[in-house]
Amino acid sequence: MHTPVLTAEERHHIDSASWFSKLSQPLRDAILSRAIVRRLADGALLSSRGEPADWWCGVAKGAVRVSSVSLSGKQITLTYVEPGVWFGDMALFDGLPRTHDSNAHGETTLLIVRKADFKELLSQHVELYDALLRLNCRRLRLMYDLIQDLNTMPLAARLAKQLLLLARSYGIKEGEEIRIGLQLAQEDLAQLLGASRQRVNQELKSFEREGAVRIEPTRLVVLSKDKLLALSEPH
Repeated sequence: MHTPVLTAEERHHIDSASWFSKLSQPLRDAILSRAIVRRLADGALLSSRGEPADWWCGVAKGAVRVSSVSLSGKQITLTYVEPGVWFGDMALFDGLPRTHDSNAHGETTLLIVRKADFKELLSQHVELYDALLRLNCRRLRLMYDLIQDLNTMPLAARLAKQLLLLARSYGIKEGEEIRIGLQLAQEDLAQLLGASRQRVNQELKSFEREGAVRIEPTRLVVLSKDKLLALSEPH
């Protein structure tokens, strides 16, 4: 067995993540000893919809964009998997093909655990079953919240909530400001929210006028979390 070679920052993202850090030390060591480091350039394909599932994965740096294509051929972004998050286990449990495409968003470092090693981990560490069950329960709760938001909240409130989530996951403190480290075009935000780019642009400009955010060419900067929190409450 081996220890994967990660930078200090990458290892911190893995070790300090809320789910992984709660596992027992023997299980954490066992997972890391079976993991292979894979570094991807921006946009590189990790897996395609319909492919057989043969890995479980943790993000150590960057992000993984999970997307699909609608019947009309439009690209739809479902989520960005952030550093410290493990994913890909669902298809290993049910044996069905991958349901979505996944690509690196920015330079991305992954820890890949092959299917055979994943099965071996499950057989040797019963704790992993419970841990993954809790993880999937959390995913379901987040999905239910998202469906509720889509059906009950106006776009402005959903956008403000999304920006707060991005600031929490990718925020870089700069004095009183928080720069969102994940580079997202307004089209990317629009896809996440199920809205048009034009409407998202209008709402962002409104947020900027209110002093909640600053729009830069390749980044968004949160100027006031309190103002975003107020905007995220449906009126």
